[in-house]
Amino acid sequence: MAYLFLALGIVSEVFGTAMLKASDGFTNILPAIGGVLGFSLALYFLALSYKSIPLSVAYATWCGVGIVGASLISFIIWRERLNVTGIIGIILILIGIVLVNITSPSEEITNVAEIEQTYPN
Repeated sequence: MAYLFLALGIVSEVFGTAMLKASDGFTNILPAIGGVLGFSLALYFLALSYKSIPLSVAYATWCGVGIVGASLISFIIWRERLNVTGIIGIILILIGIVLVNITSPSEEITNVAEIEQTYPN
């Protein structure tokens, strides 16, 4: 369930980012409201994912996939250019996301006691 919350957070964040671009500096009210709503939902779902996914994994995944998603949206909707360096950067981000996820603890942590036991001070 935690990864579903993380996915919903990522989708909400990319939606919010696209709406902020469409709001033209908050001059178009409906996209501006969509941006605020998107980011609010993104933070809500991200917080829910933290209950079971380590912060380092969830946040890195959220940021990385959000960057890739925003880049693709900007390319598809606003026809912004992606040069070779940008494409290489996106590939490296995706590789980083995979590495963070496969090298993290495989079991989801479900409560504070497990967190303290898994990650002692």
